[in-house]
Amino acid sequence: MTTTLYRPVNKKELDLIKGSDWKKFPPRLPEQPIFYPVLNLEYARQISVEWNVPAYGNGYVTKFEVNSNYLKKFKIQNVGGDIHNELWIPSEELDEFNDNIIGLIEVIESYEKENPATK
Repeated sequence: MTTTLYRPVNKKELDLIKGSDWKKFPPRLPEQPIFYPVLNLEYARQISVEWNVPAYGNGYVTKFEVNSNYLKKFKIQNVGGDIHNELWIPSEELDEFNDNIIGLIEVIESYEKENPATK
């Protein structure tokens, strides 16, 4: 059995995922001790639009399946409203997390900052 998770990413992270043949998320940066996939599309979309696009000029929502038994070791974290549920995967456990992804990571939505000069 698998659980569907979502992850908002920027173009740089997306390129690294593509480089893994869509099979794994890249290692976290030293200032990023936690990898946090989210549990619903609405929250992933919100992060992409409200955080990634303003910060990076683009945002992509990825969707992927993870072995449900493996995920039982992580408590669901709520970080705000009803939709703000995520899992906190310590960065040192990301390889194991990646090993439990079933199938490929897919991009299901993309967003870019509008450029008023091109209108």
